[in-house]
Amino acid sequence: MSFTPDSELKLAFDAALIPQHFKDELPDNLHVRPISSTDYSRGHLTVLADLTKAPDTGLAAWQSRFDAILSTPNTYYPIAFIDKATDRIVALGTVFVELKFLRDNGRVGHIEDIVVHKDGQGKGLGKRIIHVLTAIAEQAGCYKVILDCSPDNEAFYEKCGYKNVGVEMAKYKA
Repeated sequence: MSFTPDSELKLAFDAALIPQHFKDELPDNLHVRPISSTDYSRGHLTVLADLTKAPDTGLAAWQSRFDAILSTPNTYYPIAFIDKATDRIVALGTVFVELKFLRDNGRVGHIEDIVVHKDGQGKGLGKRIIHVLTAIAEQAGCYKVILDCSPDNEAFYEKCGYKNVGVEMAKYKA
């Protein structure tokens, strides 16, 4: 497989929102960009399955979800790190923007779904994902960026500049 240039892809958001210096700092074999309309075939769900349940519901369902993301511009900013030699995704993350009435109709960035596939581990990609998503949220005008993590991952996120400011509560559908 060979690396596919951005010009041939339908991207989830404008790639210019990813600061160039983050792209320049990557190893030569990696590329970061918004997820694209063709990422189903690059192992998007396979990589997400390294994080949590991500059953393959098929290309049509995946494309429908991608199109839903496109239909809400300036809200979802999912990124992918691509191995240029294999044209496969090796890491993913998303920041989405919540509109608030607080803070003069402010915006809050929520970082979600951070995962580095075993083929991409050991290259500092987790930290790079967080830095890129934080920069995107700041460019989108967010007054704060938040994320949830397990206690096991707290030290990692502190190294990325985040601090524990509360407790997450969740209720899952049975």
